Amino acid sequence: MAEHGLHLIELGRFAVTGAAAWFVDVLVFNLLSAGAGHLPAKVISSIAAVTVAYLGSRYYTWPGHRPSSGHPIMVFVAISAAAAAVQLGCLWLSHDVIGWTGVIADNLSANVVGMAAATALRFWGFRNLIFRAPARESVPMGVRGSGAVG
Repeated sequence: MAEHGLHLIELGRFAVTGAAAWFVDVLVFNLLSAGAGHLPAKVISSIAAVTVAYLGSRYYTWPGHRPSSGHPIMVFVAISAAAAAVQLGCLWLSHDVIGWTGVIADNLSANVVGMAAATALRFWGFRNLIFRAPARESVPMGVRGSGAVG
């Protein structure tokens, strides 16, 4: 049961980090979209958000977990790029294919629908491919306390 509580804490920290990254993403997107266009604005806002997300994940969400690969930043960027592509795809589909244009439609497609799908991908990828929990020592069945088999 204690492990379940740790997972909830981890999920809460992931949510806080994600909220900060989302705020940066939405702010930068809305500041740039009028002048730079909706797709370039989304690319730039995603880069800013990924930076916030990496720092938050490394130092707040999973501070005691060592990155599991030799190049954790590269894996983080790859997962984040895939997640950003999900958001960008939602924006492209709604704006350029379906024709739902405007600030509200763009924000709903990229920053609500796209973000929900991207968040699930990020949590799974970050948790399982980068910030794995430290390995626990396994105790064979029947071994308790002093190590004697009883």
